[in-house]
Amino acid sequence: MFQQLRHFLELIRFSHTVFALPFAMLSAVVAWSVPGSEFRWRDLIGILVCMVTARSAAMGFNRLVDRDIDADNPRTAKRHLPAGLLSVRAVVAFTTLMSLAFVAATAIFLPKNLPLILAVPVLLFLLGYSLAKRWTSLCHYWLSAALMMSPIAAWIAVRDEFAVIPAVLGGVIFFWVGGFDIIYACQDAEFDRRRRLNSIPARFGVRPALRIAMLSHLITIAMLLLLWKMAGLGLIFLIGVVAIAGLLMYEHWLVRPDDLNRINLAFFKVNAIISFVILILGCLDIWVF
Repeated sequence: MFQQLRHFLELIRFSHTVFALPFAMLSAVVAWSVPGSEFRWRDLIGILVCMVTARSAAMGFNRLVDRDIDADNPRTAKRHLPAGLLSVRAVVAFTTLMSLAFVAATAIFLPKNLPLILAVPVLLFLLGYSLAKRWTSLCHYWLSAALMMSPIAAWIAVRDEFAVIPAVLGGVIFFWVGGFDIIYACQDAEFDRRRRLNSIPARFGVRPALRIAMLSHLITIAMLLLLWKMAGLGLIFLIGVVAIAGLLMYEHWLVRPDDLNRINLAFFKVNAIISFVILILGCLDIWVF
């Protein structure tokens, strides 16, 4: 049983939840700081449950629809479905369970109605990402649009309304995730061309793709500065923005057009640090300073 659980956690790359969860939590913290907002433990629990179940459903669906592609790609051939570690029936059941759990979990926020109303459309958009590379080279930004929903959804869970500040925070995620997903996709540029799959590296080549990723990350820094200004954050968060700019530049220094061996270091380590820097310094700025 524990071996199966481990396989499912590896299937959905549970550890990668750290990329979006800190942004959702920062959005919730800012929302709770707005005069008239009420902190409820059930809202905090609901945000955590919805984040985990929605992401698990999306990753499970991704592994299902991509299992033949993964089997053909030497880099992904050892993933759980191509390698036979998990059955298709088991992953279908898991994905269905996580989808139903996500929709049901939005009832935690009642009497706020927006989370429940938006649950199914949001879930369908998240699942749709897995099909995007079959028809558009902008699939990287479908992924980032899916993740940018996390701070917007967290704000809605707390305030039951749309607002500009979580949208700006979502914009940070949009350009940040889009940029590092382009970097990650450089590993499969030749494979994607052979399989007629769409990606920016496959369409334009690795060197131009890395330039597009850098532009995306420069816009990320601009969006962070806009967030700092609009949310009325202070010096601590601004120092964090400078640190994040340095980390993004370091990420681009790690990955060269003729040397992609350090992509995993750039993708997993640097980006995890960035997400937690934003959360920790944002909370310090709001709660302490």
